[in-house]
Formats: sequence, C-alpha cells, structure tokens
Amino acid sequence: MNPKQIFAASSILAITSIVLISIEVPAILWLFIVIGPLIIIGIVDTIQTKHAVRRNFPVIGNFRYMLEKVRPEIMQYFVETDTEGAPINRLFRSLIYQRAKKVNDTTPFGTQMDVYRAGYEWADHSIYAKNHTDLAHEPRVMVGGANCTKPYSASILNISAMSFGALSQNAVLAMNTGAKIGNFAHNTGEGGVSPYHKQPGGDLIWQIGTGYFGCRTKDGNFCPDTFQKNATIDNVKMIEIKISQGAKPGHGGILPASKNTEEIAAIRHVEAHTDVHSPPGHSAFSNPEELMQFVKQLRELSGGKPVGFKLCVGKKAEFEDMCKAMISTGIKPDFMTIDGGEGGTGAAPIEFSNSLGMPLRDGLSFAVDTLRGYDLKKDIKVIASGKIFSGFHIYRAIALGADMVSSARAMMMAIGCIQALQCNTNTCPVGVATQDKSLMKGLVVSDKAQRVANFHHETVKSFTELMAACGCTDSSRLKRQDINRRVGMNKVMKYNEIYPDVEEGSFIT
Repeated sequence: MNPKQIFAASSILAITSIVLISIEVPAILWLFIVIGPLIIIGIVDTIQTKHAVRRNFPVIGNFRYMLEKVRPEIMQYFVETDTEGAPINRLFRSLIYQRAKKVNDTTPFGTQMDVYRAGYEWADHSIYAKNHTDLAHEPRVMVGGANCTKPYSASILNISAMSFGALSQNAVLAMNTGAKIGNFAHNTGEGGVSPYHKQPGGDLIWQIGTGYFGCRTKDGNFCPDTFQKNATIDNVKMIEIKISQGAKPGHGGILPASKNTEEIAAIRHVEAHTDVHSPPGHSAFSNPEELMQFVKQLRELSGGKPVGFKLCVGKKAEFEDMCKAMISTGIKPDFMTIDGGEGGTGAAPIEFSNSLGMPLRDGLSFAVDTLRGYDLKKDIKVIASGKIFSGFHIYRAIALGADMVSSARAMMMAIGCIQALQCNTNTCPVGVATQDKSLMKGLVVSDKAQRVANFHHETVKSFTELMAACGCTDSSRLKRQDINRRVGMNKVMKYNEIYPDVEEGSFIT
C-alpha cells in the first residue's frame, strides 16, 4: 500500500465505524467489518519487504507514512537546520531516499534555501558546459604509493566506517552487497572483518582501531599473526589505521553489553555480554616515527596493499610532525582520511560531538595544504569524510583538495534509517543499528542492498553532471576558486580566499 491508499483506507474505515455504531449494527458484524481489514493490513505489512517500520510494526507502522505524506507542508515551518541554515532533514533526507529508491529527485519551485543568508554556497558554472555523458560516469582513483605493490582503483564515493556490532548483520550485508553491485568500497569500521562483510564479496577497507579488534592479543595489543590472516583476504583492498574519529576524537569507542553477542565477541576477540571499550590511543605506536613504522609493518603483512590512517585534525603541530616523520623515515602512507568534527556516532558524549574536533572543510584544507607544503600530497591520496550527502558535497570536498570521499550517514538512510536516535539503545525500529533479531528482520537485505547501489550511482552521476556544467572533464582539475561562499549580506568570498592555496614544497627548508 502506498501512503495515499493507506490514508484512504483509514478514512473509509473510520467513517464506516461511525456509521455502523450510529445504526446499531450487531457487534459481531461490526467486528468483522472493522477488525477484518486491520488483520488483512497486518498480514500485508508482515510479508512486504520494502518498509522496515511496517514489517516490524504491522498496522500501526502505517501511521508513519501517513504523517510523512503531509510532512513537507508541515515541516517547512519546523525544519531542523545545520549551522548554515540548510534544511538538512527536509532536503537531504528526502534526496537520499529518492535516490536510493530511484524515483524522481527533482524539486519544484527552485532554490529552497535563503541565498542571501551567510553560509550559502554555490559553484561557478561555465557557458562552455560539457555533456556529462561524455565524462567517465564512475570516476576512479588509484590508491597506492611507491612502496605499495597492490594498488586499488577506488570509486570516488565509498561507504564510511561503521562496525558490525554498532550495525546489525542485515545492515552490514545490505551495505556490502550494495558495494558489490556498484563496484565501490565498504569500510568495516573498527569492529573487525565479520562474516557479513566477507559473504557478499564487496570490496573492503579494513579499519584497525585502538582496540585492534580482529587482530589483538588477549591483553588487547596488536597481533601481527591474526592481522595477516584477515589482511590477505582477497576482498580486503585497503587497510586504515583509525587514529581518531570526528564525532569523538580522543575518546575511544564503546560497544554496550546489550549489543556484544557471542558472535560479535568472537569476531572482536573479546568477552561476550560485557561493555567493550576501545582505548583513546594506540599501544602500537606513541610518536610519529613509530606510526610510520607501523604503516610499513601493516603494508608488509598485508602483502603490499595500500595502508593509510584516519584522523580528525586537532593540534596542528602534531599533524606537521607526522609530515616531518614521513620525510625523515622515508615511509609514507598510501592514503589519509580526514574526518570532520561534524561526523556522527551513537557513542559520543555531547561535549565531544559538539565541541571537539576540527570541522571537515577546515581540517581538510589544512591537511591538504600541509601535505603540499612538505611536497607529500603527490604521493598520498586524501579521503574526505563528514556529512557527505550530495553531488555538490563531493564537488566541494574535491575542490578543497580531497581525491575521494566517504559517507556513513547517507548510506544508513539508504538502507532505511529514519533517524529515530536509538542507535545506542539496541532498539532501532528499522533494524539498522541493533542486534535485536526481532527488529533486524524488518531490514530485507536484497531490497536495501539495491538501494545502497542506487544511491551511490545517482549521487556520483549528480557529481559528474555538476562537473560537466562547470566545464570540467577531470575531477583532479577542480579548484578552490570554483566555489563561492556568502559570508555576509553584501560579501561573497571564493574558497581560495578563505582557504589560500599553498605551493608544493614551500614548507621545506
């Protein structure tokens, strides 16, 4: 049933009930006429595979879709906004759902943002626009430096880090199957490589966090033997060392006991049914030179696969020390993921998520500029992560200097996340962020996997269309001066004015 049919059926049912009561129809007939349709609706809800809320909550789940039908008209007055006043919920959430379901994603009545409000951004188009069909529809980025013997050709958009444990097995299966369909990569998160990451056969970026889950000794330190066993699996294409995460840098992670099942404990090499904390820092290294040696060790153990690290920029001097260590040791990571402080998680104290960590655009521009200043950028691919929802978000990040991007939140929405904000309670109503099998069953892998692939395809297509409209045929040619930002009612600045470019090698004395 679509929302219109549900609304019509409910209205008819309500009117029929009133009429039957008013003319004193016998109770048995009243029950048959009123309760019968509800039973039919309940059966239909249970066996359908498109909507997790209806599947998990038959009959009453339909009210969500009834309200959603009138939501655009109501919520335009009560819309959640980001720091720039952009209507995140109404625009981007609808955009993600439309692309995942592969329905019309055009919008009537033009721009829905206040274009004269500080924070509004736009790209410069060209009167010499290209035909986007002449561009590579799925731009690829080769990741792998001089010491990498197994470079990986990555999609320009991939799935950001989310662990099995934080996500359900069905959510992981759907994402990895979608990655397989669309030929892009799926980051495992720090929870380790699970059977649900391996079963569909999609490309993996294995993330190694401070807890070394999946490659740890009994006392919680790094174990080379178990690392090598997983790292040499064919569909593990890249290795990412997680130094910090935008939503909670310097805090470490937590898997609540309610989510730590026997299965998850076996994958992570921890004790089941206990709260599992990952430390705030690594024990495998304690300074930049040791970090570079760790990068070298993982590259060798993995058989030459690309190895890099992820961090949210904090103290700038520490990042500069990393660059100096790359030069002094001669060891360079193959890639670097810059996570913005606006990134999300279900396991962060409010002070950390709101008041710690450099936002993506500031962190990304600083990291790229510092790499350029030390003449390192040419050898290291940069991945941007932090509220990447749309083709313009990809365009903006690459104009700032990123080579590719990753997205977590949008991919969760593509598999049915409704932002119920119950990620940390094991009660996610749509089966995305829970280990409760009664809720997990609502997420049908085959349906949601295709939605992940659809969202990826349509968003990358949107990016290439934007690039073509701006007269560009190669993403590496996008520049900061291509993006404008209103900083006041009568003042606009280009990104190269806000984030001035740094010349290659200018920091080397």
